[in-house]
Amino acid sequence: MDLMGMMGKMKETQQRMEATKKRLDTVLVDEQSSDGLLKITVTANQNIKSFSIDNTLLEDKEQLEDYLILVTNKALEKAKSINQAELDAVAKMDLPMIPGMEDLFK
Repeated sequence: MDLMGMMGKMKETQQRMEATKKRLDTVLVDEQSSDGLLKITVTANQNIKSFSIDNTLLEDKEQLEDYLILVTNKALEKAKSINQAELDAVAKMDLPMIPGMEDLFK
């Protein structure tokens, strides 16, 4: 592939990556505590959209804080995984394999 063709392909890939990132703002990830008292929704781009907190958690600040940390971290980890898989798929699909760089896409 010539240099101009490769540059054009890289520009297309960058545009697809940006479109994918924008689409991931609309992909919602829901997570909740094991007892269902706290629920969180985040985007696949790891932006918090909402919390739902049962009133019983409002009586114990320390417990609420623990729930917020645990459930938020679980939701963000799921979102990160989805985000990475989507962006990796775009990169693998569009970028030509350059000798010596195959390991980057495993």
